[in-house]
Amino acid sequence: MTKCKCVDWIALVFFLFVAVSCSESNSKLPREIIVGGDNVVMILDFDNSADSVKKVNWYLKTSEVTNMPDTMIRHMRTVDDHKSVDNHTKILICSSSGGTLLVDRATRKCLFYAITPNAHSVEYLPGNRIAVALSTADKGNRLEIYDAGRSNTVLFSDSLYSGHGVTWMAGRNLLYALGYDELRAYSLVNWDTPNPGLQLEEKWTLPETGGHDLYASSENQLLITTSKKVWKFDLNSNAFEPFAPLANEPDVKSVYYDEKADHLIYTQGEISWWTHNIYSINPTKKIMIPEIDVYKVRVIK
Repeated sequence: MTKCKCVDWIALVFFLFVAVSCSESNSKLPREIIVGGDNVVMILDFDNSADSVKKVNWYLKTSEVTNMPDTMIRHMRTVDDHKSVDNHTKILICSSSGGTLLVDRATRKCLFYAITPNAHSVEYLPGNRIAVALSTADKGNRLEIYDAGRSNTVLFSDSLYSGHGVTWMAGRNLLYALGYDELRAYSLVNWDTPNPGLQLEEKWTLPETGGHDLYASSENQLLITTSKKVWKFDLNSNAFEPFAPLANEPDVKSVYYDEKADHLIYTQGEISWWTHNIYSINPTKKIMIPEIDVYKVRVIK
C-alpha cells in the first residue's frame, strides 16, 4: 500500500509540473515587437529594449522594398499596421498613404502589393488571403479581400465606414472588423474557389464612436480602442465593458494583452495621432523611439 501511495504522489507531482510548465509556455513574454511609423517598420528584441536603448533585429524602409512597382513608394509613406505572418517568415504592412504590402522577412522582397486607400489595418487569412480595412477616403470606407498570389486585384469588398481594425479568430472561424461605430463578424464563403467572399454573421453597435484598434486577447475576448478609452468585448455574452487598465486612456492607437500573464503593451497618440513611446506593463517599462512618429506596436510570440 505504501509503495502505491508513493507512486501516486510521484504521478501527481509530475502532472502538476507539466500543467504549470504548459501554462507558463502559453503565457511567455513576446520575443519581438514590431513597430511602425513614417515609412519605417522595425522589429525589436523585447527583452533587450528599454528606455532609449533598442536592440533592432530587423529594419525596413518601405521605399527600399524590392520587387514592387516604383509607383507603390508613395502609397507606403505612412505605415499604420504591420503583422508577422506565415510562421513569422513574412511581414504584412499597410499604410494610410494608400498601400498594402506582403514582404519576405529574410529577403525584404515584395510578395504582394495593392493600392488600398487610407488602409488602417491588415490581416492574413487562411488560404493565403489578405483582408484590409480602409478608412475614410475616396474609394475607402471598405473591407477588402485579396489573394496574396494576385497583386492589386480585389476579390471581395463590403462597405465599412471608417474601417480601422480587422482580426481573424481561427477558433471561431470568423473575421472581425471594426468601423467608426460598429463591430462586425464575418464568415468565409466560397473560400476554396477563385471567387471567395464574406458573409456578415452579426454586428454590434460600439458603446462610443471612434473605433480604432481591434485585438483578440483570448478566444473569448476582443479589445477595442476608441477615441476616449479601451473596451473589452465578451464574445460569449456579447457585452462591452471598459478594459480596466486603460479604461480612462484616450487615443490608444494599438493594444496587446496577454490575459494569463497580465502583460499589456500599447501605444497612445501623445503628439497628435503619433507618439515616440511604447508602454509595457508586467513587466513595466517604456521603450523610446524618437527617430520616427510611432503609430502602432504589434507582438511576435
